[in-house]
Amino acid sequence: MTVAGLGAGRYIAAAEAPAATVTSVHELTTVDGAKVTGVLRTVPGAHTVVALMHPRQDLTHHVLVPELLARGFAVWTQGTRSVNNDISLVHEQALLDVAAGQIFLRESTFEHIVTLGHSGGGTLFAFYHEQAGLAPEKRLTKTPVGRPIDLASAQMPVPDGAIFMAPHPGQGALLLRLIDPSVVDESDPMSVDPSLDPFDAANGFAVAPESSSYDEDFVERYRHAQHARIARLDDIARARVAEAADARRRFKATADPVDRRRALAPRIMTVHRTDADLRFTDLSLSPNARPYGSLFGRRPDLTNYGLVGFGRLSTPDAWLSTWSGLSTNADFVRCAPAVTTPSLFIELTGDQACFPEDALRMSEALGATDTTRVAVEGTHFGGPITTGAPSGASLAAADIGTWLAERFT
Repeated sequence: MTVAGLGAGRYIAAAEAPAATVTSVHELTTVDGAKVTGVLRTVPGAHTVVALMHPRQDLTHHVLVPELLARGFAVWTQGTRSVNNDISLVHEQALLDVAAGQIFLRESTFEHIVTLGHSGGGTLFAFYHEQAGLAPEKRLTKTPVGRPIDLASAQMPVPDGAIFMAPHPGQGALLLRLIDPSVVDESDPMSVDPSLDPFDAANGFAVAPESSSYDEDFVERYRHAQHARIARLDDIARARVAEAADARRRFKATADPVDRRRALAPRIMTVHRTDADLRFTDLSLSPNARPYGSLFGRRPDLTNYGLVGFGRLSTPDAWLSTWSGLSTNADFVRCAPAVTTPSLFIELTGDQACFPEDALRMSEALGATDTTRVAVEGTHFGGPITTGAPSGASLAAADIGTWLAERFT
């Protein structure tokens, strides 16, 4: 079994890698001194390497790895400095991690380098393509909290192609429709405004597996309130950043050790209830072939209250850079026009994170003149829609193999 991501359906049977596969592990140093690790697998005759990354997860054993190797392509899987611990994940820093891997691959013997972004990896690579394609002096110089980020001095090779498989619209854009707006007290995980409770029968909720039915007025109020909650959390994050900055200024002026401690004290944000997209339980909204439930389980009315979830713990910097749909730079639609290399966009018809209107908007935003969009049956992590059906990952691999062979052999 191989891990394709978090949540229900994340364990997907994978093929065996070809016997001739050669595997090597590499530690890389980013331009700002961070250490990141990548695994290179290659097969005889491979001239094209496909790079897989995700901002938060380890993709070493991604289900597509043996599929690509079997089709004659080398595969590079790499983590960021925040892999499997995203409390301090700043997307602008993650671009430097991507760059380190791209430099390593450029210095190898491959003729072509193609990025493959699955789920959150899609926006990470779209963001990288955007910044790498700019003249150094036009790249971002600060994160959303105003901290300096030196992308200008970084070597950022532009890849030769881009593949996006079930990309969601970005960590922040995703959370913007996942967050539960009925929370009225950020310090109380049980606080609730009944008029906005997505799991109250009075608002249209039905117990699994029956589909809920939310009326248009509730959906509109709910989505407006989701934006309002993100804005409130942004205010909290900025206030905490300002507290630390004030302490640093006071320490520089007075050398008071208490102020130095105040400046260093962690200000971790705990964000309650982030598994509450109405489409998880009302299958008539953004209809596709998805099963009832969220990426984290079949009972979002329960998982919404649990520990596991998107953006549950983060520093203020990470919140604004990664999880705020109102502040982040890492937004697929914003970045996509700058993706001008040949691009393949794969929609999974049972996706629980990239819905049909998302797939259309994101694929149409891509700036490449050579853009291919396909749809295959499968769930977000590449599982089958029904028992016994081919996995979405295997169907996607066939399209990826054909597309690569037509352009990069």
